[in-house]
Amino acid sequence: MPIKYSLLSAAVALSLAGHAFAAVSPQETQKLGTSLTPLGAEKSTNAAGTIPAWTGGLTSAPAGSNFKPGDHHPDPFPEDKVQFTIDKSNMEQYRANLTPGAIALMTAYPDTFKIPVYVTRRSGAVPQWVYENTRKNATTAELVDGGNGFKHAIGGVPFPIPGSGVEAIWNHIVRYRGTYTVRTGVEVAVQSNGSYVPIRAKTQALFKYYFPGATFESIANRIFFFLHQVKTPARLAGEALLVHETLDQVAEPRQAWIYSSGQRRVSRAPNVAFDSPIIEADGLRTADDSDMYNGSPSRYDWKLLGKKEMYIPYNNYRLTAKGVKYDDVLKPGHLNPELTRWELHRVWVVEANLKPGSRHIYSKRVFFLDEDSWQAAEVNQYDGRGELWRVSLAYLKNYYDLPATWSALDVYHDLQSRRYNVQNLDSEEETSLQFNLPVPEDSEFSPATLRRGGR
Repeated sequence: MPIKYSLLSAAVALSLAGHAFAAVSPQETQKLGTSLTPLGAEKSTNAAGTIPAWTGGLTSAPAGSNFKPGDHHPDPFPEDKVQFTIDKSNMEQYRANLTPGAIALMTAYPDTFKIPVYVTRRSGAVPQWVYENTRKNATTAELVDGGNGFKHAIGGVPFPIPGSGVEAIWNHIVRYRGTYTVRTGVEVAVQSNGSYVPIRAKTQALFKYYFPGATFESIANRIFFFLHQVKTPARLAGEALLVHETLDQVAEPRQAWIYSSGQRRVSRAPNVAFDSPIIEADGLRTADDSDMYNGSPSRYDWKLLGKKEMYIPYNNYRLTAKGVKYDDVLKPGHLNPELTRWELHRVWVVEANLKPGSRHIYSKRVFFLDEDSWQAAEVNQYDGRGELWRVSLAYLKNYYDLPATWSALDVYHDLQSRRYNVQNLDSEEETSLQFNLPVPEDSEFSPATLRRGGR
């Protein structure tokens, strides 16, 4: 489905085109915190008044909730009610604000896939020091290697006033998610009949780009360290993956290692990148699908198409509320709509087309980036024939103990096989995503540690 943009957003995209490989001027930077939010979103309401002004977002737990770090997050908006529901029967009425992916899911599941629309809550927020770093980055950050990396930015969004599609996608890749995170969660591949086998794993991430006191030089081209250790089922227990994510992957490719519990050995894993299939996802997700998009942007040409008002998943606290059963969340074809929440938000639309001579199973991807956080809320992936093949949805929420906007669940739909993959289920686990634990040394993310942690 072709996407139409307002004249304003088209003009903004054109006016910024000249900044494709350079920082913005100090004069433009003055907009941050005035007409724009500190991360570069439009601060004001939309023309219809259906998107409110940003007033600082959500920065603390609901009053009286007794929330403690590591707890499952109580819903800060428990009194909000569904305003209306969009489904196959009335989607034409709302088509202008629906993504091709949302329309495809309603078409594929006309009797069950629904979009419950709630009042828009601009809950997005990050700590003040991230805002301050973002403001500094705006005048110093520069793309390198044709956009395959950047320099002179640290601890914040590198391009809050983007001038190109690749700048916008870098904002997503390095958006703020804390310094050190730990999660025990479940991943599933839901078959067309609704059946699934839970794979439980412990995941740790150390974000060097957001390390206190870090400089661009001190992180030595490392964005983060990532350690994923499978706990159950028994046939996979002990399997582990370690990643050192580099910023410029043309200059220095991603470093990855796997531990095989069957072989009891650590091996290099150079193929954990681009369109390599993920075994735990039953082939429903590629390596660079994870987190909606990760890794090098080198195989695509990136276009910044402008900004649009779209219905996207937002403030999805019920999906990860303590005690919610996975069986109640996971239904044939898609998540249980009764537990989801969608809102109208402004998104940056970025199109990525496979470069001539490059290889990938997706010929095109279209990203819908939440303007308040730079988190990709949805990605549409197209096959070699140019047909919409997969739809990835990040069911966003604000982790107010940081604060930061991140996904509650990441869901990857395959329209052809009618199956889907879900990451980060944790409502049946003892704890939710933890941000408050002592930050470990870099040495805890080494191949030697991977070997010690194996079984």
